[in-house]
Amino acid sequence: MSDAPVLFHTLPAANGMQLGVATLNSEKTLNALSKEMVQLLGKQLQAWNEDDSIAMVVLQAAGEKAFCAGGDLQNLYARMREHHASDKKDDLLGNAYALDFFEQEYRLDYQIHTYRKPILCWGHGIVMGGGIGLMAGASHRVVTEKSRLAMPEIAIGLFPDVGGTWFLNRMPGKLGLFLALTGANINASDAVFVKLADLQLPHESKAELLARLQACEWSTQAENNHLRLSHILHEQQRNANLVSSAGPLRQHFDLINQLCSAADLSTIIGNICQLDVNLLNDDVWLQKAVSSLQKGSPTSAWLAHALQERGKHLSLAEIFRMELVAALACAQGHDFAEGIRALIVDKDQKPQWLPGSLDALQPKDGERYFARLWAAEQHPLRDLGVIENIQKRAA
Repeated sequence: MSDAPVLFHTLPAANGMQLGVATLNSEKTLNALSKEMVQLLGKQLQAWNEDDSIAMVVLQAAGEKAFCAGGDLQNLYARMREHHASDKKDDLLGNAYALDFFEQEYRLDYQIHTYRKPILCWGHGIVMGGGIGLMAGASHRVVTEKSRLAMPEIAIGLFPDVGGTWFLNRMPGKLGLFLALTGANINASDAVFVKLADLQLPHESKAELLARLQACEWSTQAENNHLRLSHILHEQQRNANLVSSAGPLRQHFDLINQLCSAADLSTIIGNICQLDVNLLNDDVWLQKAVSSLQKGSPTSAWLAHALQERGKHLSLAEIFRMELVAALACAQGHDFAEGIRALIVDKDQKPQWLPGSLDALQPKDGERYFARLWAAEQHPLRDLGVIENIQKRAA
């Protein structure tokens, strides 16, 4: 097998059509998404979109552990350290690598959201951060019995980006805010419940599914192929006869809505952190969620909440443009680099957040996350939404 970070091949289908298959191929890093991977995926997706013989795309990953565990933080950390030590440390645009990385990643995510042809994403294993960014916009999203999804950015001083402001806001009730504040992981059942996935299939059924896709008589009309793929997937699900019980997120739906219904963030965080000890003793999932919030960056919690409030009525393109500014502010600030250091580099699990509490966060501290860095016609993502319209289809 090639050591390229993304592998591409086609599979022959009936009546001369083909399936395009893209495989994330960095198993040792749990397929962490690097800038090279983003560039390769964007270029190939564009080529397949213009190729009339390609009926649909399969997006998958090498290995059994993870579809994609997030972004490649090691390189980003090194560039942030360089920026912090430079004479441009106070300039949000001074870190050219961060700007390039986030711009290209968000552009790829938007490309997937608006892709004309069906994209089947096989989200097996760990799907976190940037991995959810890839999966969320696919037209047909499959999870398996081993899928574990999360947006754990609060642990590294970032925020749920890659369109998180969009899809977290569209979850039932207050679940999106709860997941942003706690970084809690969810299983396949909960992923379907909160609309991050469309259906669950056994991982062992993948080979059979691919064979059925190859045997299908695809059309040259993308709309027809969306319907064909949906039909095959739902039939595969019926044949699997899965009995899926409610996951912890759905089980605690009413409780989470109650905890997160306050108008101000301080009260919401207080509600979560002061959960009844007897309830926590009996629920490991809730214990971990509360602990992650207590240990996480106060600035990340504030920013996740602020973005969801500001993004309620924005288009997907507008949200990506807003998130790009916030991401650059995180790269220029203290907590993002400190979180990566504590969690991934030094692994001491003892980040020193600045400020150390939500109460210590001053209003002016938050202004830079929503600064006007460019005129509208100069924004790096200004073209998103100008030509394309959202074409996402429900499976």
